[in-house]
Amino acid sequence: MTVHAEPVAELPDPADYGLTVVEAEALPAELIALVDQVRALADAVAHTEADPAELAEAGAAVAALTERLGATRRMTGAMLRQRHPDGRIEYNTLTNLVSGPVNPTAPPLELTEADGGLRGEVTLNGTYQGPPGLVHGGWIAAMLDQALGAAAGVAGMPGLTANLTVDYRKPTPLNAPLTVTSRVTGTERRKVFVSAEIRHNGEITAEGTAIMVQIALPG
Repeated sequence: MTVHAEPVAELPDPADYGLTVVEAEALPAELIALVDQVRALADAVAHTEADPAELAEAGAAVAALTERLGATRRMTGAMLRQRHPDGRIEYNTLTNLVSGPVNPTAPPLELTEADGGLRGEVTLNGTYQGPPGLVHGGWIAAMLDQALGAAAGVAGMPGLTANLTVDYRKPTPLNAPLTVTSRVTGTERRKVFVSAEIRHNGEITAEGTAIMVQIALPG
């Protein structure tokens, strides 16, 4: 098994296949701010002890906003195109559950290149809870899967997860800074081997390994 990270040929444009493509820099700052506010709203709703009258008033306000914003919708499956300083172009679904910048459900995790792989910081609020005060194991696996796939993509070998193994080493706390790291560890034909970790206070709380299968690009 070897580590081989030559970039793939230029990625095809999803627009050529009928998909809507949105440039990352074209997303309004006001939309990104709204996403953060809705994420905070979900946490407030999940933990509120407001009285029924106040809840009814809030529900009516949210319903009105939902109708207002839903009047102009993008097509499901819209893609985000991000252009990196080194010329690399990356595509992702705009509403990706784990990394979509306009999805309030997605953890506020942004991965950037560092130390031969990727690194990001995130703090998860109570809407990501499993056991009391701890992050749900499903969200831990989802973040690791995202970091693993992103590491393969950054290395020039985008693919789909064929196998994912997660080891939960210690409880992962809510409302505390977490560090997520990932990297490619090897390749074998179309297989890309990747590893990732989540840390709290420098200690690994969960780690994952995966086999990604490189996408056969058209052309």
